[in-house]
Amino acid sequence: MSRTQPEDEDAGHRVRCHLDRLLAARGMTLVELSQRAGVSVVNLSVLKNDRARAVRFSTLTAVCDALGCQPGELLSVDPV
Repeated sequence: MSRTQPEDEDAGHRVRCHLDRLLAARGMTLVELSQRAGVSVVNLSVLKNDRARAVRFSTLTAVCDALGCQPGELLSVDPV
């Protein structure tokens, strides 16, 4: 028996990704970040557009290393 999930099931999460802001501040494209971090453009795009359901620590580490930032600069939680 398969369970279908409503499209807005994750709409209640308050985690936001600031990848677009960090890329702009560094004059870097998503493609360049992909090459530097070894993470696919598709996965970075999902993260950038706040559609990620989960982030592996290895991906988070690679992105932060490539951007020279800390996880708290990349992600935040909106207030309730």
